[in-house]
Amino acid sequence: MTTSTRGSTPAMLIAVLALLSAVTPLSIDMYLSAFPEMAAEFGTSASMIQLTLTALLIGLAVGQLVIGPLSDRYGRRTPLLVGSLVCLVASLLCIVSPTAPVLIALRFAQGFGGAAGVVISRAIVADRATGAAAARLFGVLMVIGALAPVIAPVLGGFIVADLGWRAVFAALAVLNALMLLGVVFFTPESLPRDRRRPGGLAALRASTRTVLSNRRYLGYTLALAFVFTALFSYISASPFVLQNIVGLSPRVYSLTFGGCAVVMAVMSALSARLVTRVEPRTLLAAGVAAMVVVTGLLLITVTAGGVAPVPTIALMACFMASMGFIVANAMALATAEVRYAAGTGSAVLGFLQYALGAGASPLVGLAGEHSAVPMGIAMFGAAVLAAVALMVFTRGPRPEPVDTPEHEVAPAVR
Repeated sequence: MTTSTRGSTPAMLIAVLALLSAVTPLSIDMYLSAFPEMAAEFGTSASMIQLTLTALLIGLAVGQLVIGPLSDRYGRRTPLLVGSLVCLVASLLCIVSPTAPVLIALRFAQGFGGAAGVVISRAIVADRATGAAAARLFGVLMVIGALAPVIAPVLGGFIVADLGWRAVFAALAVLNALMLLGVVFFTPESLPRDRRRPGGLAALRASTRTVLSNRRYLGYTLALAFVFTALFSYISASPFVLQNIVGLSPRVYSLTFGGCAVVMAVMSALSARLVTRVEPRTLLAAGVAAMVVVTGLLLITVTAGGVAPVPTIALMACFMASMGFIVANAMALATAEVRYAAGTGSAVLGFLQYALGAGASPLVGLAGEHSAVPMGIAMFGAAVLAAVALMVFTRGPRPEPVDTPEHEVAPAVR
């Protein structure tokens, strides 16, 4: 197992990177319990409210595809500052959204700005470490970031119950302001000028073509993207499944959702410890295999004559447990393959991750608010596709890098 670092990573920088990574799940999870209330206030359907989540995911996808290559050209700090500011302004405007379509547009802007934190935090890790060191650092960020989906639904549930859904965006604006201050004061530039790549559309196409030509990078990226498709199917459908079908209150739903996220955080911490002794790819393969089994059982459960509360919630928790072994290891393995273009590699990874997730979000609501079958089908199908991508594209020895100066490429994790 190859390990490489470029000096130690300051604790405050790790904290800022964790916050940058956490803002996305916070933006997603804090308002989930308010979906039924929002549909009633705006006088619209569940699918329309789910589009506010879809718009955020599309913004995250497109934003990463744009901002990642820009960070390879201009460095990490400037795009990160601009994106953080855009995210803050969009969050403030979400508070006063008069209609669902306006909120959808603002959520896209919020996602586009927030994409800077997601894509550049990964690129900064790739700038500073590779191999098992990168996997451990991604694991640390994953554990810290995993606290966000634990805290977010619980906090969001109480905010929605006491103050209404608009107060959720006020809380997000405060977090965005802290994120911006963290970037200003504690995030130095991590990409030296001599390692930057040319900008422009031609350079973007060339850089994207280069990273996509790496078969193993593509395999790890597609596996992670399909895993996130399963995750967003669960996230967007669970408010209606657990509240409208199972009958949980918004606060109990938030506690249940948060409890499942705790399981993911615990498994992420375990994975971060195991990665020093077990190959990251082995942990990743185990997580994907477990996800296929769990989502298959969940599909059987929700189609076998009703949604039984205990088995359904238990399988949701097991699904989140499998996520703990997948995300950090897949990110470390993918970015290690294309360290010569870490920003572009991170952008393509993020684009596919959130674009596929955005497509899944409205689909799980097509059967209405009282059916869990589309959720089960989407989660199981995505998990199977993740397993296929991992098996087909990452098997065999790692090929030598092409069209890349040898001194620019760090050894990848096998």
